[in-house]
Amino acid sequence: MPQPERLPGTPEFRIKLPKDDGEARGHLLTEFGGNGTHKFLLEEGSTVVAEAWPGLGDHARRTRDELRTNGGFVDAPPDPDRPHAPPRWTASRDIECNSSSAAAALVYGYDASGPESWRTEEGHPLADYLSTGWRPPRKAWLVRGSNVSGHNLVRQLWLEEGIVSLAAAHLPPLEESDPAKSTLRRFVEEGYEGAASYNQKRGLVDELHAFLAQMRVGDTVTTIGDGRLHSGRITGEAVQTSSPGGLSNLRRAVTWFPRSHAYEELPEAVQQKLSVQHDVVDLTGVQEALDGLTGQTDHTAPASTGEQPPAERPAQRELSLPDITGELAADLLVHDQAWLEEMRELLLDERQLVLYGPPGTGKTYLAMKLAEHFGGGPEQVKIVQFHPSYAYEDFFEGFRPVEDPETREVAFRLTAGPLRELADLASREGNRHIPHFLIIDEINRANLAKVFGELYFLLEYRTKSVRLTYSGDDFALPPNLFVIGTMNTADRSIALVDAAMRRRFAFVELSPRTEPTAGLLARWLKREHRDLEPAVLLDALNARIDDADFAIGPSYLMKPGVYREGGLERTWRTKILPLLEEHHYGEGLDVTARYGLDSLREQHP
Repeated sequence: MPQPERLPGTPEFRIKLPKDDGEARGHLLTEFGGNGTHKFLLEEGSTVVAEAWPGLGDHARRTRDELRTNGGFVDAPPDPDRPHAPPRWTASRDIECNSSSAAAALVYGYDASGPESWRTEEGHPLADYLSTGWRPPRKAWLVRGSNVSGHNLVRQLWLEEGIVSLAAAHLPPLEESDPAKSTLRRFVEEGYEGAASYNQKRGLVDELHAFLAQMRVGDTVTTIGDGRLHSGRITGEAVQTSSPGGLSNLRRAVTWFPRSHAYEELPEAVQQKLSVQHDVVDLTGVQEALDGLTGQTDHTAPASTGEQPPAERPAQRELSLPDITGELAADLLVHDQAWLEEMRELLLDERQLVLYGPPGTGKTYLAMKLAEHFGGGPEQVKIVQFHPSYAYEDFFEGFRPVEDPETREVAFRLTAGPLRELADLASREGNRHIPHFLIIDEINRANLAKVFGELYFLLEYRTKSVRLTYSGDDFALPPNLFVIGTMNTADRSIALVDAAMRRRFAFVELSPRTEPTAGLLARWLKREHRDLEPAVLLDALNARIDDADFAIGPSYLMKPGVYREGGLERTWRTKILPLLEEHHYGEGLDVTARYGLDSLREQHP
């Protein structure tokens, strides 16, 4: 039986299983599968996940079962150093798959994109070695041209001649109309050697591939010129031609719309995407907003060549926060509903707020309840707690050491932190109208400048993006991501918070002496049908404490253990008095005599 032929010019590809639990290898074949893509050979010795996940397609599930039955997949030898590791299988022979995605599904046990999952040894995706496959019927792009080697091509050339262009002076004549990214990478490496840095060459490859292979006739194209957004439709294929100084030797014909828009008047989501600093930027994520500006829709695009018209995308829903309800106010025992309404308005206006106050005032509880109400449930809420050793790498992303189970060598892998994970979730299509909340407990216990890094800028400028320190991605905080911090003023006074922090957050005080915390314990005791004595004693205690930052909040006395026999005395002795001992440390004050229950009861018999 003849051996399948490997696709010329393509390397070996790999998938590393989660937790460094093995690796699968394979390569592309010249023969095409039933779906019009190249077949893929999963190599003998590849490790695959034994468990099939619920989302795995029926065909892939049957294929895995057949391979397991006929010996194509056998049990991988156990690792004595990891007795509780999940089971793995090994390919006992080469396995020909209909596509790279079919092979990835066999490896992972769930449906996955083969062009993105399979990677070269250098980390390049398999997609770089394929001609452009399926893509949405219509996309949107930004192409910059107002400063090309000091020339404003938007004003001088593009709008007048009806084109959009890229400068590619060192690119050789292209024989393919739809070149793969690997081909362009080779041309750039050779043609721009010594003329561009490694980072410039990497960006140029991405921009050339987008311009030549990703753009299509009918796509929306935009550019910024003289502070205004110009929009149009691409009407021609990419053409390589000579131009003065090589400033515009890759061109596409464009029909520019007559109306332009001032940058300051653009929707926030559009401004955010336009701030990405590349010459070619994919704006498909804000296609609906661009259509709203120009009055263009899919119905104005060139007619589809297929039998079925392109499916209409659902209208994008506006981001909003649910109204405050009487049920929420009653659940939180906040008798002044206007206070909760103010919290809602602050979040809509600022998107970041800090609840600050002495211990026991319910800051974290209130933050969680508000986040779950506004976000629609706990699924849209993530909680982190800051501490003195917390860093940017823990909070957003960083390289973390991972040990290879076989060689015991340690390698570093870029890992997302809680903020990156939540931001990625919030920015998914279909999620952008749903509020997502990050709660940062004890926000003042970490070095905030160290933890936030360049993200400090994004907290204030939500319409901008920044280049990330580790991944190099262009990142912006989604408009539907809200941040609520809590701050214990007994740990650090609010006066010590730096000005940058103050400017980026709205600060709301929770104090036993002010609403809504004042009287909270009494309202809770009435709801629980308990004696009001603890509320009277707490008010008397706080009246004796001179420093408001060290007042005692009601949550210490809102626990079941307080109301068992001897519970109030025990809580007072072990929870409350130690806080006041620390506050008066070195003063020689008899804390028990001043703040003890007996003393307070004498005042309020």
